[in-house]
Amino acid sequence: MNLAQWIDRHAGLTPRQRAVCFEGDAISYRDLASRIAATARLLRRAGVEAGDRVAYLGYNHPAALALLFACARLRAIFVPLNWRLAPPELARVASDCTPRAVFIQPRFADAAERISAALAPCVPFAVGDVPAGWRDGNAIDDAAVAEDTFDTDAADAPVLLCYTSGSTGAPKGALLTQQALFVNAVNSTQMHDLTRADRVLTTLPLFHVGGLCIQTLPALHAGATVFLHPKFDAVATLGTIAREAITLTVLVPAQLDALAAHPAWAGTDLSSLRSITTGSTIVPMRNFVTVHARGVPLIQVYGSTETGPIATYTIAAGAVREAGAAGHPAIHCDVRVVGDGDRALASGESGEILVRGANVMSGYWNAAAETAATLAGGWFHTGDIGHIDGDGLLWVDGRLKDMIISGGENIYPAEIESVLAECVDIAEVAIVGRPDDTWGEVVVAAIVLREGRVIAEAEIRALLHGRIARYKHPREIVFLDALPRSALGKLRRDELRRMVRGETLVQ
Repeated sequence: MNLAQWIDRHAGLTPRQRAVCFEGDAISYRDLASRIAATARLLRRAGVEAGDRVAYLGYNHPAALALLFACARLRAIFVPLNWRLAPPELARVASDCTPRAVFIQPRFADAAERISAALAPCVPFAVGDVPAGWRDGNAIDDAAVAEDTFDTDAADAPVLLCYTSGSTGAPKGALLTQQALFVNAVNSTQMHDLTRADRVLTTLPLFHVGGLCIQTLPALHAGATVFLHPKFDAVATLGTIAREAITLTVLVPAQLDALAAHPAWAGTDLSSLRSITTGSTIVPMRNFVTVHARGVPLIQVYGSTETGPIATYTIAAGAVREAGAAGHPAIHCDVRVVGDGDRALASGESGEILVRGANVMSGYWNAAAETAATLAGGWFHTGDIGHIDGDGLLWVDGRLKDMIISGGENIYPAEIESVLAECVDIAEVAIVGRPDDTWGEVVVAAIVLREGRVIAEAEIRALLHGRIARYKHPREIVFLDALPRSALGKLRRDELRRMVRGETLVQ
């Protein structure tokens, strides 16, 4: 099995079927297969061999997908770089993965120049417009796909190196094999009932497994059509859904909030959507209410970069009944919840979520000790806290390291955050612990209000009355202009803890 065979087989079965639609350009499966073969030849001429890394820095573009499949042909490793990172952060990633070649959109030329020392001596190519002096990375020619043979026995070959956000330290590269991406695609097919007839809209960045692997690669595995946007835009998203009769898309809670707040939301024709998939964090109930009110099932996926990412999910048939749950284990994935020493827990008991399956990473790049600890016993230790209910549904309660222990009681921030997030006056909320001589820790709520809104502390506390045990209620509420976040938008809880302790100032 080689991932590139997906496209070649569809090129033979349905050559004129649209594979990728991008900025008015419709690329058929036959044309995509040709681009992949041409890109593989370009990489080979640049000296790329099996195991070499090939990086991409830019917005979503068909070239990024062609690069991934070209790397699969060569048994090389595709590294999508996060364009949101600052140059020093990009330099750390580049120094860690040492790419043999890098493909760059000219709009990121300045960032590339600033990290040139970390990229050296790799071969740089331009994607899209080619400035003077740049090498052309737009590998398109009419050569027959059959001219280039490739190893079809590549299931165990690493093909994707995705870096986590590094919200608590240096970014870590999760290495996924071709088999992992294949199994993830099968899991997605079962989750979404994917077929060749589907029209999938991708607005999440392809440097995330969420954007690349939840639906985009699975759609290409199924022979469906992917409508690829360079990046998320609420107007473009709503317009494409209605105009192109999109059947499936993935939207994280922040995107759902942006769409729901747009004046065009209520009037946009969403009737073609079979479902919207969401995840990446604990999903506020308001998102389910808003989407279900438009007659569209909102289903949830749970996983991480390390799990490819699909570990558990809900499906359209149970979207309303199971709203808020992380779902049942994927068809080719095992999930369990354990206590100390990986002790099995009874239904309803909270503990760490463990995941096992061929979709799980083979390890962290250049981090053998951390890999061994994280994959101890053959299970990926997520660091997430959750419980499995009597129906076998997984519910995520929070992060293990975020747990607050107050007066001997375990308190999970997500439980409190999900209630406060329902308030229309609150834009963002985060719960952290602050050291206390009497209780060990006390709960602190950090609140960011929506522009122009005012709410008193007493009103915030009233939101929790009768819904959250008294010992979990915040002892202190602080109002901030913004929560500290990483380049990927993930909350930096360690920094927030320092802020509420008065150890740092809001930037």
